[in-house]
Amino acid sequence: MFRYLPGKLRRRMRVPNETAEAGFTLIELLVVIVILGVLSAIVVFSVRGINDKGQTSACKTDKSTIQTAEEAYFASDNRGVYGTMDDLVKQGFLSTASSWYDAKPNGATYDITPAVLPGGQSNPCS
Repeated sequence: MFRYLPGKLRRRMRVPNETAEAGFTLIELLVVIVILGVLSAIVVFSVRGINDKGQTSACKTDKSTIQTAEEAYFASDNRGVYGTMDDLVKQGFLSTASSWYDAKPNGATYDITPAVLPGGQSNPCS
């Protein structure tokens, strides 16, 4: 097509066309930004559910550990009674006292109730 034009005129006509096709248009950039925003929103909402399930699982595990410690305390040489959280820690049935639950003997059984956290914090296991 440009074969018949002189050399300098041909270069002048080709240079604007090449530079115009070198970058992205504003619409293309906006479309990419919108797609990235939608994908990041999907990831944020899906990760939030994972955290909630992990907290629930941690609460169940903590309560189960206390129940096992109470049964072991009862079966050991402790006159067939259940112990408090301090008794379980002192006798070595628990490594540390639970910050989420309280264990108290209740006659011939025991109660495991959600603990009241200091500073008005809400207990995730309530």
